[in-house]
Amino acid sequence: MSTWSPEGHADAIQAPGTDEALWRAWHGWDRLPDYALPEAGRVVVVAAHPDDEVLGVGGAIARLAVAGLTVTVVSVTDGERSHPDSAVLSPGELAGLRARELEAALAELGVPRAEIVRLGLPDTGVGGHEGALSRELAALMSGAALCLAPWTEDVHSDHEAAGRAALAASRAAAVPCALYPVWMWHWAEPGDSRVPWERAARIVLPPAAQALKRAAVSRFTTQIRPLGPAPQDAAVLPPEELTHHLRGWEVVFA
Repeated sequence: MSTWSPEGHADAIQAPGTDEALWRAWHGWDRLPDYALPEAGRVVVVAAHPDDEVLGVGGAIARLAVAGLTVTVVSVTDGERSHPDSAVLSPGELAGLRARELEAALAELGVPRAEIVRLGLPDTGVGGHEGALSRELAALMSGAALCLAPWTEDVHSDHEAAGRAALAASRAAAVPCALYPVWMWHWAEPGDSRVPWERAARIVLPPAAQALKRAAVSRFTTQIRPLGPAPQDAAVLPPEELTHHLRGWEVVFA
């Protein structure tokens, strides 16, 4: 995950977020249908930054692993700008650490040998490479049963560009695509009219998958713990933000 985003999106992300207690108390969950994950084949999971895939659909990945499916994880960027002003870690050091954190997280989810494709596009600059990204993703999706990608309205420009590229690629490759939100839980509210709830579906997570996802999230230490005492080294994902991603279900837009 990366908090800074151009195109005016930073304000919504940096502003105080919606309390998870409001989300948990929402009566709209029961109206969301269950999303049917594929029972065989390969699933391509696209992430703008290492950790987005685990936050958004880590439980789904755990379920796919138990069912014996193979998983390809595409890291569009290395997330090197999660702490752009840090005096503790350089962007290059952050990129290397985040790649290793992703490997450890996927091992926790039961896919230690998942194919990880690092595309190395610039963090906070994915929109400038959307066409090339779409072509690269289309090649990676060939023969896949499903693509899971960031939601195109997540109010983070990298997430949105990665989602648009994945949608275009999935159409070219004739592969179904579902989009997962990450920052939406922060800036939106239950029943929010900006969210297409009519296209939303739930992926229910059994207790074992929930436990695996929690363990996987804990591997992203550069994001969930401060890099140092300075304000620019604060955790990107403090506990109140993490709780949005540790429910007994995940949501995708089909």
